[in-house]
Amino acid sequence: MRVTDNTNFGVVRDSISRSRGRMENLQMESATLKKLNRPSDDPVGAAKVLEVRTDKVNNEQFQVNAKLAQAFLDNTDHALEEISEIVMRAKEIAINQSSNASSTPESRYGVSEEVSQLFQRAVATGNRRIGDRYIFGGFKTTAAPVDAEGNYRGDDGEVMIEVGREVFIGANVPGHEVFNTNPEGSLDGQKLRTGPGDGPDRRLAGESSQPGPQNSNLFQQLKALRTGLLTGDIETIRGTLDTFDDLLGKVISTRAKIGARIQSIEGNMTALDRHNVTNAQLTSSIEDADMTQVVSDLAKEETVFKSSLASSKHLIQPTLLDFLR
Repeated sequence: MRVTDNTNFGVVRDSISRSRGRMENLQMESATLKKLNRPSDDPVGAAKVLEVRTDKVNNEQFQVNAKLAQAFLDNTDHALEEISEIVMRAKEIAINQSSNASSTPESRYGVSEEVSQLFQRAVATGNRRIGDRYIFGGFKTTAAPVDAEGNYRGDDGEVMIEVGREVFIGANVPGHEVFNTNPEGSLDGQKLRTGPGDGPDRRLAGESSQPGPQNSNLFQQLKALRTGLLTGDIETIRGTLDTFDDLLGKVISTRAKIGARIQSIEGNMTALDRHNVTNAQLTSSIEDADMTQVVSDLAKEETVFKSSLASSKHLIQPTLLDFLR
């Protein structure tokens, strides 16, 4: 079989072209420090890298959500701490003024002014907000949840924030639960209707007629204490003692719930950080180039390329132009 000059030219051309292509790829890896520069370099690896990067973006958003929820819960906890201080001070006043032997009209009138300040402070705390969002309003975060008379104008909505894949945390505690010892038994929580021929306490069908636990409201109790102080009604003053204990217990249990949520958020953020580290390691193993191997392969390919050029002259026969030089 006769090997033509065109065949020799084709062999030399293809050999040099392949060698140049391999050198270009190695030089690209050396410049970018990555072995995966185009999807065609490793389609399976490229798909995995895109999946990991999407997961990373989602985790970053979850971390932003978690920090937002944590900020709301931290501020809620600080507000509840102030409320507990108000309740304890009001109870202290009630204890001091619950005996005729230890109180006088003048002393009761003086501390009644302090109770008024405690009431105003409680209203201000109930209207605490982050930016332009009220933290105790439930879903109604754009309007003050507590008016000047201590009436709650918010709802019982709980804002759920996704802090992980399919992991939701309540970022708020409705004031309806904070300011009442038995929210379901408060006036806002009663499910009563009235109509022609019915008494004012007609209940919805299917509801039990058994009375539930009595509800106590923080603002109403502060008003009652002040009224008792101004009127000298010792029994009214004494009657607020147990109520303040119940309110304080409610605040403590709510703070414990908030603490559990914050701890859950911190644990979830730690898990997200570990997940991001794992994803970074996986991405690095797929797309990062081994520079030692790249330099070694590049030097070897340069040798192959030079050898191809040197051997090509033996495959290509001299032409008439070579004799005319």
